[in-house]
Amino acid sequence: MSSRAKIRLFVEHPLGAGQTVPLSREQAHYLFGVMRLGVGAEVALFNGTDGEWTAEVAEAGKRGGSLACRVLAAPQMSPPDLWLIFAPIKKARTDFIVEKAAEMGAARIMPVQTDFTNSERIRQDRLQAHAVEAAEQCGGTYVPPVDDLQKLDRLLADWPEDRQLIFCDESLVGARAALDAAPAGDKWAILIGPEGGFSDAERARLTAHPATTAISLGPRILRADTAAVAALTLFQSTRGDW
Repeated sequence: MSSRAKIRLFVEHPLGAGQTVPLSREQAHYLFGVMRLGVGAEVALFNGTDGEWTAEVAEAGKRGGSLACRVLAAPQMSPPDLWLIFAPIKKARTDFIVEKAAEMGAARIMPVQTDFTNSERIRQDRLQAHAVEAAEQCGGTYVPPVDDLQKLDRLLADWPEDRQLIFCDESLVGARAALDAAPAGDKWAILIGPEGGFSDAERARLTAHPATTAISLGPRILRADTAAVAALTLFQSTRGDW
């Protein structure tokens, strides 16, 4: 049996040697109806805490089935304690932000409503499914939780004292130097604003917040989805696990 199976599946079930994992109807349809797997085929399983396990199809049916864990293929690899906070935009571009955040190592994804946020609601379950799919495809063993939409003011009011907040401010110049000069710590968050930017009141509150490190993402104003990827890249290359 090879150490790494090509088909990966996130499951909400304990994983370990000899562990039997039941499949939902949707998972069974994917493995046996779409991917055409049969009894004895290998599947890589992960649950966000127990690493990646190579499992074998024990039972295969149209409405269900089961897998048997055989060997640990990769240890659990959790990302840095980094939150990505962003204002939702158009559906496809919000999906993109969630997918890339999961791929690039965000530990938590937090949509927020700002003064200029166009979207007043999200489908949290759909965005969580996108995070799961991204983790399955990129080889990760961790799936970041996607929070429901909350107001930025409420989030800042309840902000934990031990977490640094990276505020991406389009009015500034310079990013790497600002991150290098930020206080030491292992709990971080990145805040990406809406398409219309932050309001003057929000910018003033963020700038005055004791946990804030304000950075620029370059001389050009980036779209919100591009800014999220740029900020995650910058953080991971300077303070993260790259």
